Amino acid sequence: MPRYHTLGKIPKKRHTIFKNENGDFYYEELFGTIGFDGMSSLLYHTNRPTQVKQVLKSYSVAPKIAIEKNMKSLSLRGFEIQPTEDFLESRKTVLVNSDCHIVLASPTKSLTSYFYKNTDSDEVIFIHEGSGKLRTHFGNINFEYGDYLVIPRGMIYQIDFNTSENRLFIVESKSPVYTPKRYRNWFGQHLEHSPYCERDLHPPYELETYDEKGDFLMKVKKQDMIHEYIYAAHPFSVVGWDGYNFPYKFSIHDFEPITGRLHMPPPIHQTFETSAFVICSFVPRMYDYHPLSVPAPYNHSNIDSDEVLYYVDGDFMSRNNIKRGQITLHPAGIPHGPHPGSMERSIGKKETQELAVMVDTFAPLMVTEEAITMLDEDYFKSWVDK
Repeated sequence: MPRYHTLGKIPKKRHTIFKNENGDFYYEELFGTIGFDGMSSLLYHTNRPTQVKQVLKSYSVAPKIAIEKNMKSLSLRGFEIQPTEDFLESRKTVLVNSDCHIVLASPTKSLTSYFYKNTDSDEVIFIHEGSGKLRTHFGNINFEYGDYLVIPRGMIYQIDFNTSENRLFIVESKSPVYTPKRYRNWFGQHLEHSPYCERDLHPPYELETYDEKGDFLMKVKKQDMIHEYIYAAHPFSVVGWDGYNFPYKFSIHDFEPITGRLHMPPPIHQTFETSAFVICSFVPRMYDYHPLSVPAPYNHSNIDSDEVLYYVDGDFMSRNNIKRGQITLHPAGIPHGPHPGSMERSIGKKETQELAVMVDTFAPLMVTEEAITMLDEDYFKSWVDK
């Protein structure tokens, strides 16, 4: 995220001697991206962050593909994902390509028995149900319903949930996740027409620092494998840091919709971008105000992207028989649009209360075996006039 932040204690100058009150060294770490050319932060640890004590087992978490080349509109009943105690085991990849994994999860217990980091992907975790605290070595972030948690690759974290009722929609991105560049000026500041600004983006506020040796289980995801290590020092050993690379949260409820006299195209809902896909937020908003406007979206062909919609809450005016947690996939190459009757129903309406997350990928998505278990077989027929 192109924004400077600092938390905790740091020395006056980079790469200089930094000690505690007892004269013990703090250990500096550059946490950077894209070699030494991308956004980075400098962290200062009570113990060296490089101490691997033991290498344990490795195992595959690669999704099993059921449909490699999909050309059919699909609907998945997302809330059929079964609740699972363990955080990693609860994550079920449903759609995938070489750029991203789209994941559903319903963990019932907090992640406290080990530490986790994804070294392949930035993670965007949308909180559909549940609340709690994301705990990272950069500090902590409280979260609740409607929050996006943006966790850049390689960040070590645990999650405390307040209850066992949790529903997560997760996008793992092989390329960095940024705020859309058209919302920013050349310096990186959000512009006046942006649907959100810096004060809506919440970085870690609370730093947990441990000066502790022992056996700490770390699970690292790389190339669709989980590798287990024992670290000799507590991973949350940071006394302070500064820079541009850190986790943060953004609430979908803070997205200010862009509306117009006539129906506006989907890019107005864009919330995050990568080089390979975008994430959009559909939020409650006033409808178009031309006297002859048709508020429902016009039929359109996805020529260059697969469109995934995750339905969160509210009345989805362009779809029939949609439920919370449902996922639709409209693949590139065939047109789609409002269901029969929904265009007519929208005329004269003043507002919508819908809430949804959309992911548009520039490469085709494959469908996993997990997705097949929750498939609505007849969804592709739902545009046929009865």
